[in-house]
Amino acid sequence: MTFDNDQDIQIRSLIRACGQQAKQMAAQGLEIFEKAPADFVTNVDRMLDRQLSTKFAQFFPQDGVITEENAESRVQFRSGNPRLWCIDPIDGTEDFIHGRPDYAVMVGLLEKNQPVSGWIYAPEQDVMYYGGSDRGLWQTIADSAPQQLSPAKPKPPSPDHFRLIVGNKDRENFGEAISQSIPEVEFVYSLGSFGLKVMNVITGQAGLYLYLNGRVKVWDTVAPLALAKVAGLVCCDLDGNELSYADAAMNLETLAHQQSIVIGWAPYVESLLPRMRTAIASVVNS
Repeated sequence: MTFDNDQDIQIRSLIRACGQQAKQMAAQGLEIFEKAPADFVTNVDRMLDRQLSTKFAQFFPQDGVITEENAESRVQFRSGNPRLWCIDPIDGTEDFIHGRPDYAVMVGLLEKNQPVSGWIYAPEQDVMYYGGSDRGLWQTIADSAPQQLSPAKPKPPSPDHFRLIVGNKDRENFGEAISQSIPEVEFVYSLGSFGLKVMNVITGQAGLYLYLNGRVKVWDTVAPLALAKVAGLVCCDLDGNELSYADAAMNLETLAHQQSIVIGWAPYVESLLPRMRTAIASVVNS
């Protein structure tokens, strides 16, 4: 194992406590700042970022820690350390700001450029999804005992129905072209959190999640991809190449992924990927 049972309990307890703290502070009112155009952060993001990074540095002093709100921590990505903890204190900040429930606290472990463990905690539902390559998938609700989580494949693709998750911005840019090219597609309601969208695919509420926006970063993806891989999902780009954390696949300044992102059940990926490429190319090349 990458860590022992006591450490696993510590991690889950810390993440849940931070998530519940975020929920309570949001009810009292938020301070909101603009980091970049249309990129917002709150006082809660920043506070939880400090708390989580401090604790993980204490839990695993030999490992690197990368967090969303500490730009200086990004140098860890090229430090040569084989184990990097990637922390997103609030995944889905826009939903968090607007009082919507679909945000999460996420922590993922990247080991030798592979996502191997992840924790995704939804404070409003008090549900945590977690697991890794060495222990499978698990779920806890509130302070209940962990229960093994079985991935649920959606119904096999049929000629008249595909369920697809596309983020709001990508749907604005490409939704019409996708619908015209693949009229049997049903767009599923898009949650704010990248991690919770991936969980919707793992639990069978959609067959595939497509992300093209180009802004998603390592702290957004390590935890969800770790769980998606354990669930047996395909994690690739629009050309079918495996999603990579190698230097060549990343913007090393921002740690944004350079690849498009497709996460889904194999039958959906095989059926939809060629037609989605065509639809998206028709917009990009127009």
